Amino acid sequence: MSSTPLSLTLANLLLRPTAGSRLDPDRVFDRIVAKAGQADGDEVFVEDFQFLLREWAKDDDLTPVGWQAAQAHVRRHLTNRARVRRLIAANPAIEREPIEKPVFVVGLPRTATTLTHGVLSLSDEHRSPLLWELLASDLYASARQRRKAITSARRFVGGVNLFAPRFRDIHPMTAEGPEECTFVLPHLLVPLSQARIPAYRAWHYERDFVPDYRHLKQVYQVLQHGRPRRRWVLKSPLHTEHLGALRTVFPDATIVWTHRDPATVVASFCSLVEQGMTGTLSPLDPHRLGADWLELLSRSVRLGMAARAAIPREALVDVPYAWLGSDPASGAPKLYDAVGARWTDADAARLPEITARPKGSRPHRYDLSRYGLTRADVDSAFADYNALRAEVDRG
Repeated sequence: MSSTPLSLTLANLLLRPTAGSRLDPDRVFDRIVAKAGQADGDEVFVEDFQFLLREWAKDDDLTPVGWQAAQAHVRRHLTNRARVRRLIAANPAIEREPIEKPVFVVGLPRTATTLTHGVLSLSDEHRSPLLWELLASDLYASARQRRKAITSARRFVGGVNLFAPRFRDIHPMTAEGPEECTFVLPHLLVPLSQARIPAYRAWHYERDFVPDYRHLKQVYQVLQHGRPRRRWVLKSPLHTEHLGALRTVFPDATIVWTHRDPATVVASFCSLVEQGMTGTLSPLDPHRLGADWLELLSRSVRLGMAARAAIPREALVDVPYAWLGSDPASGAPKLYDAVGARWTDADAARLPEITARPKGSRPHRYDLSRYGLTRADVDSAFADYNALRAEVDRG
């Protein structure tokens, strides 16, 4: 059961006078663009975010904090995009940086994607993007510039933990830890975890995501430029529905797909989404949340399964939950071997710091029934995936 933190209640009271700007989202958007800047030829990219902000503003249950979160989401993506495009215009060699044989961790959320990503990030031969790099992607030519970006990322994490304190028990974040591509990819399902935006949902279903993955590649080219080249290890559960677009842009990628019982996944993920939505929507209907995310997650995995057929067998690694969820000490070497990487004594020595629960965190408890769902509902929605998962578990 979610309760509203006092900090969130006070923030909504303080921000209430600003909530009226929802009535004119285009004016708000114009101010964001004026500050973020816009690269030549990026009109469509910018217009897509204007559409998103317009639709986001239409959710009648959006709280003042929720409206601020909508603006921050749009501002961050537009600012990052404009910065990346300006850097490439000034340094054309950035776009010639090879992103060779990257590893992408995919799968349903709550299937140990974060743990798998963390384990693969242990190697000195690998490189994962850090949260502060994703929030403000730049060349970081000076130590002062890096310190400023890290401080800003720490404030971001602090804000999440202040307004949704249970979030850190479920998905802890640190400014200087590896994080997922979700913070960079422009048009994923993230807004639907903060508001009800049916027009955006329908638009998302029809979108060609190849341009989004080209932007993602440019971000990693910026972060790699002028630095030692190592194999990128990347991650997001939201890649699962876009494997075709991903492999169009990263044709030599290795896909690491993590697996777990969808009944557990859906309950756990709905609980995670609820923690965020408690701050952005009031009232919040858990049953509607459950119905929405059962459909979104099952659709994602159906699209992912359809795309599997085009992935060469040597480029696809299936990881059963037991590999790392039950016995990481024996599962980690198998994972490294499967992606063609060396597992070393140094990696093994660092493994406990990746697998340990954060100090002071509480157990995460969740129940499908809170979200109006039953195991039969989930099993029916994921019938084909459960057949695949059974094969993976047997293998």
